[in-house]
Amino acid sequence: MSTPSTPTTSPARAGRREWTGLAVLALACLLYVMDLTVLQLALPQVSADLQPSSSQLLWIVDVYGFMVAGALVTMGTLGDRIGRRRLLLVGAAAFGLTSVLAAFSTTPEMLIANRALLGLSGATIAPSTLSLIFHMFRDPRERSLAVGIWIGAFSAGSGVGPVLGGVLLGWFWWGSVFLLALPVMGALLVVGPRVLPEFRDPDAGRLDVLSAAMSVVALLAVVFGVKRIAEHGPGTGAFVAIAAGIVVGALWVRRQRRLAEPMIDVGLFRNRRFTAALVVNFLAIFVMIGYFLFVAQYLQLVLGQAALEAGLWSLPSAAAFVVASQLAPRVLGGVRPAHVVAGGLACAAAGMFVLTTVTAQQGLAALVLASVVISLGMGPVFGLTTEIVVGSAPEEKAGAASGISETAAELGGALGIAVLGSIGVALYRGGIADALPAGVPAQAAAAAEETLGGAARVAAELPAPVGGELLGVAREAFVTGMQVTSFAAGCVAVVIAVVAAVALRTAAPAPQAGPAPQPEPCPA
Repeated sequence: MSTPSTPTTSPARAGRREWTGLAVLALACLLYVMDLTVLQLALPQVSADLQPSSSQLLWIVDVYGFMVAGALVTMGTLGDRIGRRRLLLVGAAAFGLTSVLAAFSTTPEMLIANRALLGLSGATIAPSTLSLIFHMFRDPRERSLAVGIWIGAFSAGSGVGPVLGGVLLGWFWWGSVFLLALPVMGALLVVGPRVLPEFRDPDAGRLDVLSAAMSVVALLAVVFGVKRIAEHGPGTGAFVAIAAGIVVGALWVRRQRRLAEPMIDVGLFRNRRFTAALVVNFLAIFVMIGYFLFVAQYLQLVLGQAALEAGLWSLPSAAAFVVASQLAPRVLGGVRPAHVVAGGLACAAAGMFVLTTVTAQQGLAALVLASVVISLGMGPVFGLTTEIVVGSAPEEKAGAASGISETAAELGGALGIAVLGSIGVALYRGGIADALPAGVPAQAAAAAEETLGGAARVAAELPAPVGGELLGVAREAFVTGMQVTSFAAGCVAVVIAVVAAVALRTAAPAPQAGPAPQPEPCPA
């Protein structure tokens, strides 16, 4: 005789307000990533106008990611304390203001500083949106779908950004790409208060300012040292910076263990599934963003495409990412995460290896094919690992957990740009130095060795035979750097696939997400 089962209460389903709120959050995420992709498209114009050094050019690109990564945990815990919606709206206003400042920068140093401010304000967006999603969507299937849409918004931004940026760059100066933020953030400020719920941790204490400062210092010190080694070779200053960053980071961890109200619960890292998913997410972003740095410059400065044309060629990759991230919860919902993640990373590795076949004379088809394959592989990886990381934390700590997740993602992307980008720069400089044509003035040679954009600028000012030869050498050196870094990224992806297959083997399959549920009417 069987005993009656205890009835269970199913999670409340989301209504019209929650789905509308998700659309608003997706809009913020779209802008968040769009700010990075449009800048990469504008790098040739930035190089021609501001004439930054190779080091400054890398800082212009990745200081945004480093500041975001350094501030994400702080912003996640701050949102738990003051309210996640409030933090999101304050950050949106600051993002709009700093976008205007970045648009009218007149020196490389000014643009770097404004990009850093953009990173600080942008750090409020990702943890706020993700933690609000986990609060708004209680049903596991709806939550899986919502996270997929959230991931898709990021990939949509990577596709929409270059197209809109290409249109603006065809008519206006490079700073106009930053002004794309204004209408989006304006809409968020108007609609957000009406459809987004407020949520905070009722037991949250005061934010530890010293811990927040230590986290930023530790991160930037290590990154500075890595970049110095890549640019100038091993040196005392670089090793001192890295050592200082590691020491400050260790002291930060020790402080979190002793504080009654730490920024993050370091005990979360004792959860093997949490830690494994975090590491896989970190390294996957490292691989994907690292190679993406080369794509826009290759299309414009090697193949000679206009900004809009280069932006349009980035659409297939963005579309593939959207499709993969949206279909994965429906098609692969019953498959173990270890198999999905490992398979996706193996697919991405194959795409990276295809990139090694690109040459300075031809390679558009291989570049587009490789980018599509990489996106199809990575789409399911980010959604699954993000769900595992944030879903492992208690609801009241969702802001901090999403901050950790986004910190790993942003740090992985920023380090991918710094490490793989610096390797590419080193190979480019070596290629230029070894094959510099005779008759190139010393000043022009120095400018050509800094960046490919600099080489294109000075080549146009030299007599045709010498200028053409210099530009050809620069393009070959750039492509060599792209080929080597793509191969290195592919090898890293293979290693991560093996790690994911082993470390995530005990994770249970996520509930299969069906079609988007019909929204319930809002209560009056």
